[in-house]
Amino acid sequence: MENAQIWIDKGIDFIVEYGPKVLGAIAIYIIGSWVIKKIVKAVSKVMSKGSYDTSLQKFLTNLISWGLKIFLIITVISTLGVETTSLAAVIAAAGLAVGLALQGSLSNFAGGVLLMIFKPYKIGDLVEAQDVLGVVKEIEIFTTKLVSPDNKLLIVPNGAMANGNITNYTAEGKIRVDTVIGVAYEEDIKQVKEVLMEVLTSNPKVLQDPAPSVNVLELADSSVNFAVRPFAKPEDYWDVYFATYENCKLALDKAGIEIPYPHEVEVIKERK
Repeated sequence: MENAQIWIDKGIDFIVEYGPKVLGAIAIYIIGSWVIKKIVKAVSKVMSKGSYDTSLQKFLTNLISWGLKIFLIITVISTLGVETTSLAAVIAAAGLAVGLALQGSLSNFAGGVLLMIFKPYKIGDLVEAQDVLGVVKEIEIFTTKLVSPDNKLLIVPNGAMANGNITNYTAEGKIRVDTVIGVAYEEDIKQVKEVLMEVLTSNPKVLQDPAPSVNVLELADSSVNFAVRPFAKPEDYWDVYFATYENCKLALDKAGIEIPYPHEVEVIKERK
């Protein structure tokens, strides 16, 4: 009984001494989390009303959110009675170890900052980098999210994006669609060019400036290949690409122009 009473007394003393601190820390965390959400929402609202780039908005709101959360965690720990000077020393030592272990993450953070400064692309741009192609969905602190043409989410580290080659198909507002159409050697080149050019000029999604072009590209083994090159807006690229092949085939058939294809010759062996 005496031992039980001793443990009960110690428990009561512990609750009396640390209970208010724990409750205070919980209250600070709950209120602080609510305040952080409000601050981030207000900052996002202010930037959306201004002339801030969408990519910069998301990057800054993420950065502010993480910074405030780290500050909140330090405040909660200090409320529990941990001395801030000791905490700073612990954080510095841990930071060195974590920094060495997470060099890639720090590189990605630095890459994100560089992307915000130099802006090689923004949200909505069609880009090709690190062997992937997609439309930029988000630029976060550590990664860039792309959506591929087949609607897959691609997540690429910002460090790699900032240090690698980037092809931005949207930046100039126009993109050339490269297609190749082959016709038989017997066909009249001038007529073929007229038919193919009519296909391009009749498509409303094909831009007239720069003007589309049709030129002899190659004298292949069994066909004369034409480079059919319309220009389109980046968002219309695939529509123009597929429509060009389909409409060229229909137009050539209508004009009686032959598109060569392999012909199989059957050799029939007589049975003895």
